Amino acid sequence: MSIETNAGIKHLKVYTRNGKVTSVTVQMGKATLNPHKVPVNLDGEKIIDRPVIINSTEYNITCVSVGNPHAVVFVENVDKVDIETIGPKFENADIFPERVNTEFVRVINNKTIKMRVWERGNGETMACGTGACAAVVAAVENGYCNKGEDITVKVRGGDLIVNYTDMGITLSGDCNLVYKGEIEY
Repeated sequence: MSIETNAGIKHLKVYTRNGKVTSVTVQMGKATLNPHKVPVNLDGEKIIDRPVIINSTEYNITCVSVGNPHAVVFVENVDKVDIETIGPKFENADIFPERVNTEFVRVINNKTIKMRVWERGNGETMACGTGACAAVVAAVENGYCNKGEDITVKVRGGDLIVNYTDMGITLSGDCNLVYKGEIEY
């Protein structure tokens, strides 16, 4: 299956069981760490583990674009992050001219990370595919995980598998029905 997105056409492989889609793998393309392409208004060739002040607190951020802008923050405990307070502060910080998605990430080991995400315009979400990809890119660039290996990203909506190489990023995950509705007009 191919889907056209604002970041280009993405090619998916859909897996089914008993006539229902159970999981999907998508080729996400290449990530960029160039601050002008993220975009983030900070100097340098890459923004990796860079200290910034957000809401009077210093955070170290790694900025990545996976077709949309991400700021990844490594923390000791993602469950203790007051995401409802700090998420909007990151999203609307002056250094992010197009606003930003922010991932708060705990490295469990070199093959597993745990993430919560504040998506620009949406608030906290249960999962974010581009956010999981950005988190793995940041984990590799910061030396926590290895390039070319499957990394499990634990999000509140389930587990995602991300593999980041020089050729691009592969994202895999289960498909679960989370909402069903009807629209009358």
